[in-house]
Amino acid sequence: MKKIINDPANVVAESLRGLAAAHSDVLRVQYDPDVVVRADAPVAGKVAVISGGGSGHEPLHGGFVGPGMLAAAVPGAVFTSPTPDAVQAAVTATTGDAGALLIVKNYTGDVLNFETAAELAAAEGLDVRSVVIDDDVAVKDSTYTAGRRGVGGTVLLEKLTGAAAERGDSLDAVTALAQKVIGQVRSIGVALTAPTVPHAGTPSFDLGDGEIEFGIGIHGEPGRERIPLEPADALVARMVEAVVTDLPFASGDRVLLFTNSMGGTPLVELYLAHGIAERLLAERGIVVERRLVGPYITSLEMQGMSLTLLKLDDELTELWDAPVNTPALRWGR
Repeated sequence: MKKIINDPANVVAESLRGLAAAHSDVLRVQYDPDVVVRADAPVAGKVAVISGGGSGHEPLHGGFVGPGMLAAAVPGAVFTSPTPDAVQAAVTATTGDAGALLIVKNYTGDVLNFETAAELAAAEGLDVRSVVIDDDVAVKDSTYTAGRRGVGGTVLLEKLTGAAAERGDSLDAVTALAQKVIGQVRSIGVALTAPTVPHAGTPSFDLGDGEIEFGIGIHGEPGRERIPLEPADALVARMVEAVVTDLPFASGDRVLLFTNSMGGTPLVELYLAHGIAERLLAERGIVVERRLVGPYITSLEMQGMSLTLLKLDDELTELWDAPVNTPALRWGR
């Protein structure tokens, strides 16, 4: 295993110290339990949008803390759900009279621990809601889940709900918006190589040089099938077909296309794939109005990519364009 680390047991804590040093203009880090908090939190009169999950998916979630997006992020150990006390600490640090919305990816540990934290916060008199995102079209159930996994759509959900909270929407309105987004976003991912978790020291699974795992999750969970390596045109067409037919998306739909690197795929390949996806969607009459390309929800150093499609309307487009100032997303400010 070759990684730029010290003790594998301290990877997350040391990474958080670096995050805090690099981005003190927008966030701060609380330790024991570890929580990444917006620098000016709590913000009076604004709903606190909070998310989190296992580390190893950076910049998700800590990289999206700041004005226009998350009030706090709760990082667990690598590929491990954060504990309820850490989630509760995030709620306490950021939540005022306007309440909080917890965004939870559909993994069993995340769902249980965030639900427990919401109950503890409610006992303290705080108004806390939660939504569960399950945008992965690859499989119905997986290693870590009951039901579909939460994957790339999480990034878009955090941006859109964060923008709604920033403009002063009520907790009811932000929650309703979150449910709307969850109903209109779909994703699929593929892996060319496996990630290596620092404390494990070996790749999470075996994948031959001539093989692709089609439909993986962000922890490297198995997907729909293992297929032979194929040219980008064929692979992206297979991915677009899986996503478009699931909602389904139809001719005339306005969409945001998110082309994501799983950590090890370089931008030269990612932009190549994005261009193919845009062409294929145009051939179907689907109008790509907004785009996001880059490594925004990763799986350590996994070589691979995911495609996410969100059906847009005027409100969602306005919220996407709204100013945001976080380590990983910055525009309009």
